[in-house]
Amino acid sequence: MDSILLPFCILFLYLFCFHYHCFMITARHLTKSFGPVKAVDNVSFEIKEGENLVLLGTSGCGKTTTLKMINRLIEPSAGRISVNGVDINDQSPEALRRGIGYVLQHNSLFPHYTVAENIAVVPQLLQWDKKRIKERTEALLIKLNLPPDKYLSVYPHQLSGGQQQRVNIARALAADPPVLLMDEPFGALDTITRTSISKEFSEIDEFMRKTIVMVTHDVQEAFLMGDRICLMREGRIVQIGKPLELLFNPSSDFVKEFLSASYLRLALGAIRVADVWDDISNDQLSETTNFDLGAHESLWTVMEHAIKNKETQTVNIQNREGLIKKVNNEALFRAFYQSVSGIKRG
Repeated sequence: MDSILLPFCILFLYLFCFHYHCFMITARHLTKSFGPVKAVDNVSFEIKEGENLVLLGTSGCGKTTTLKMINRLIEPSAGRISVNGVDINDQSPEALRRGIGYVLQHNSLFPHYTVAENIAVVPQLLQWDKKRIKERTEALLIKLNLPPDKYLSVYPHQLSGGQQQRVNIARALAADPPVLLMDEPFGALDTITRTSISKEFSEIDEFMRKTIVMVTHDVQEAFLMGDRICLMREGRIVQIGKPLELLFNPSSDFVKEFLSASYLRLALGAIRVADVWDDISNDQLSETTNFDLGAHESLWTVMEHAIKNKETQTVNIQNREGLIKKVNNEALFRAFYQSVSGIKRG
């Protein structure tokens, strides 16, 4: 009997380990109580390596408390969390936090440190040599559009709010941690600056290779930044899934109502031209070899681009096969509604 069961036991252990290993962060039955109030109530989720999970919800829903339990700024009342397969309670909070970048909503830079000195804080704790710290600092400033020769030696009070937050993010990325926690990172900025910076950061390679947990109350920001969205209410998860899943397959009336005010904008931002390529008439095929944007761009981005082209209000879009279609907003809307009808029927 033992010899018969052994292969099944080995297979089970293999599948369990593979499943467990493919997740960078795992939370199981997290609960946090403050006196009689449950701020977080039996929350569970898994985040794959390189994935960006956005915790979305109104103030008081438990999203920031959930985030802070990951790096032990808040200790859970119940439940367990593992990061890269290791239970966070098996290491000191200090050691844990050195391997996790953390960005706050408000400026948290040391006012008496220069930009370079602020960014170097964690690498110095990890005993990096000066040359390595300098190279990493300059590389991050370049990626975040802060020319090193101009900003290395300035102090936080000499920076705008957007620039301060760029330095905050550079500091969180300095030691190249595999995990990045972001608590309303653009919440203190004005709407135009927040939208611009959110889009810019979503395209930076440093973010593409990190596992990110981000908190926001801004629905459009969540849809722009998140691979998946975890919508919370009163300490519980209402729905977790890809942006299009929440839009077109809401789990409850609450989800539907939460997204309703921005529904069209969210849908156009979440659907890529590649998703509706076959719904764009082949009459739009162009013989030109020049194109403006790739089919990986969202419908919203392409429509904005077409509007800016005041002469023709068209855009040349190229897909992965090299085909180019010349489209206007009418053609994109037509393809969009055909695609949405298909998704809803599915």
